[in-house]
Amino acid sequence: MSQTTTQPASGATATGTVILAPPSLGRRLRGAATYSPAYMLVILVVLVTFFSFMRPHTFASTFNLRNIFMDASVLMVVAIGMTFVMIAGGFDLSVGSVLVFAGVAAAKAMEALGTDTVGTVVIGTGVALVAGMTWGAFNGFCIARLKVSALITTLGSMGSALGMAYLITSGNDVRTVPTPLIALGSSALHGVPWLVVIAALFTVVGMVALHLTRYGRHTYLLGSNTEASRRAGINVPGHLLSLYMLSGLLAGVAAMLSLGRFSTTTLEGHMNDPLDAITAVVLGGTSLYGGRGTIIGTVIGVFIPAVLANGFVIMGVQPFWQMVAVGFVVIAAVYADQLKRQSQDRG
Repeated sequence: MSQTTTQPASGATATGTVILAPPSLGRRLRGAATYSPAYMLVILVVLVTFFSFMRPHTFASTFNLRNIFMDASVLMVVAIGMTFVMIAGGFDLSVGSVLVFAGVAAAKAMEALGTDTVGTVVIGTGVALVAGMTWGAFNGFCIARLKVSALITTLGSMGSALGMAYLITSGNDVRTVPTPLIALGSSALHGVPWLVVIAALFTVVGMVALHLTRYGRHTYLLGSNTEASRRAGINVPGHLLSLYMLSGLLAGVAAMLSLGRFSTTTLEGHMNDPLDAITAVVLGGTSLYGGRGTIIGTVIGVFIPAVLANGFVIMGVQPFWQMVAVGFVVIAAVYADQLKRQSQDRG
């Protein structure tokens, strides 16, 4: 009587333990082509074409396109960190308040130095980054170590960070921003604003880190299956902590960009940043359930509301219609995500 031997399947060990491997870069990109980023890109192109046709001498002007990119640059940096967190299955409601707190801490530090030099800006940037990372570490510790839900933790730190910013400033914006930082916010490199250049650099770095490094693969795997991540040897609490620290760090970067652009802290100007960032990430195809998303999708998601808001203003339409339009698009994107997951479960 002959015996047949079976070899362990790919992804399984001889003892029958299945080890889930994160999807390859090519597989993720092929999946993105059939998911909402591709659809959202079509919507973005249609919007740009429509507004350019309706107001060719205004919307399509170099000056206006520059404004759109400037408007999107600060949110872009915040949304990159949000993309990492959401791919891992979490979210961060505190990024707007952390941005404000980091900006206040940096502005106060530069004001205390009493100098108007590049060195002052460098020190202020360091303060902003440390402040942002500190809040991110607090969020990550509560979520990863104390097992407090991301909703409660980041909701609490959202109020605490903003409250501390008000306490430091007594509710008044700090307007003593060094001239070199103001110059950075208003100058350009070969016609491209420096704020846009900096945001683009962080976008490229985020893209490489997410799609081409082990850190990015671990982030995808964590969002796909937490238990499989543990079995694969990933330090899940440590990775979660690092993700929220990354989100806080990028909020600190965005704080310096905001200081450079507006020449002042903006205590009331970033209350909607968390929802705007989550909206951009969801529009870009990142799943609310984790495990799927791309930086390029987030870029598209950031520009859709920016183009809508700018186009409505130019056409004299109430900007509140932007909220209505984006709201329905977000609902449609989440519904499409649910349908896709259900079809995969049935398959």
